[in-house]
Amino acid sequence: MAKLGLESHVVDAAVRARTIAHFRSRGIALPTFAELEDPTRMPAKVREKLAAIAPDAAAPLNLYRVHWYNQADRKGLADVPGHVVLPESLTGVKAPIVVALGERFPMIAAHKVLAAYGCLAPRIITGQFDPTRNKAIWPSTGNYCRGGVAVSRIMGCRGVAILPEEMSQERFDWLDAWVSDPSDVIKTPGSESNVKEIYDKCAELDTVPDNVIFNQFCEFGNTLVHYAATGRALGRIYEALRTQDADLACFAYVSATGSAGTLAAGDRLKDDFGARIVAVEAQECPTLLMNGFGAHNIQGIGDKHVPYVHNVYNTDYVVGISDAATDSLFYLFSTDVGRRYLADKRGVPAHILASLSSFGFSGIANVLAAIKVAKYNNLGPDQAIFTVATDGSAMYGTEKAKIIEQRFAGKFDSVDAGQVFGQHMLGQGIDWMQELSLLDKHRIFNLGYFTWVEQQGVDLADFNARREQKFWRDLRKLLPEWNRMIEEFNAETGVLAGL
Repeated sequence: MAKLGLESHVVDAAVRARTIAHFRSRGIALPTFAELEDPTRMPAKVREKLAAIAPDAAAPLNLYRVHWYNQADRKGLADVPGHVVLPESLTGVKAPIVVALGERFPMIAAHKVLAAYGCLAPRIITGQFDPTRNKAIWPSTGNYCRGGVAVSRIMGCRGVAILPEEMSQERFDWLDAWVSDPSDVIKTPGSESNVKEIYDKCAELDTVPDNVIFNQFCEFGNTLVHYAATGRALGRIYEALRTQDADLACFAYVSATGSAGTLAAGDRLKDDFGARIVAVEAQECPTLLMNGFGAHNIQGIGDKHVPYVHNVYNTDYVVGISDAATDSLFYLFSTDVGRRYLADKRGVPAHILASLSSFGFSGIANVLAAIKVAKYNNLGPDQAIFTVATDGSAMYGTEKAKIIEQRFAGKFDSVDAGQVFGQHMLGQGIDWMQELSLLDKHRIFNLGYFTWVEQQGVDLADFNARREQKFWRDLRKLLPEWNRMIEEFNAETGVLAGL
């Protein structure tokens, strides 16, 4: 259970004591999961001192910005999490598509830093990770490893990023600036779909006793922090929108599968508001839809396996989106000619055009999947679909040169803009999607056996226990226990008392 981050007691008191001394000397305090869910619960002194700290600094108090409520400048605190409501003029559907903006998170400008914190903090407070001796290994196909490196550096320990060599150059540039040694960036063969190669490298590194693997695909801290913080943030957005339209329904929540951590926000929205849960994957690698395989460029979503932390039996739809669509629309959104077309020919409002830089590849995929769900269910203006944009266009600038050559033969004009919008936005149909029956859920769940039992050595009884919703409900009982333990940990360091 320790490998899954499920302890709620002190495992090693000596390690915990060393960590407390280490944190005290560096002035590090840990926010509780409850404070990341509702930042107004944070101590007033923390909020006062944060005003003088840059959001991208490797400063301990920036851990208290690892939440959805940062203002656009990522310094102040917003009453409602940053979001944009996409109109029919852009999406072609009457249902509002509401997108929470992950680029407002600190250090990495992506919400994956929340997942990294959710995995590391429980290991710290239970004495399972010693920042004075251990090295944190962060396997990822996107931003999670950047979040892990950022959190590791703030906590004064070595963080190692493992990611496919074909990810965007911006990711590697960021990592080069944050790691303590160039060897702490490990490139594995392949692209987005090559998760097995990442697991193989983790298995190799796991033979070194001081290495601790934080595998987001099987770390339940990943799902629990998203259930608490991301799920509640989206719920807060929904409540704010209902003050303008009391009849607005929270119809569905859409998220790319990835590690399945962000999908857990849908569990919270289903519990609180009855939302359906939609998992998104690439058409080029339709793992959940048809046990398929392949490669694609929707960076950050991972595939060719079913994450251990995916609550499969609570998922209602699976939708496939092509990277031809995400590549092409990313180019449309990020060029003057594309935005001019949207303004002049489609009447997209200026504030919506300005928000398009907040969408990376997976965010665009989420929006397209929401469009499919809206069309499939013939949704109206009082039925909202909620989703997230994990990161913004800043992470993919170098991809533009590849896209224009590969997709548009080196040129992109207003005609191309119209064709892209017509084909990939307005032209989204209800193909490549499935409303899951119980048999479908059996099939998807069983597919995970080959990764987790045969390859990763998970006990079969533990694997099967995840079929029942009681397992997931019981899991959430860890949250108040971890909150209590974080408070006790902070009290022993004395950092907050000394602010």
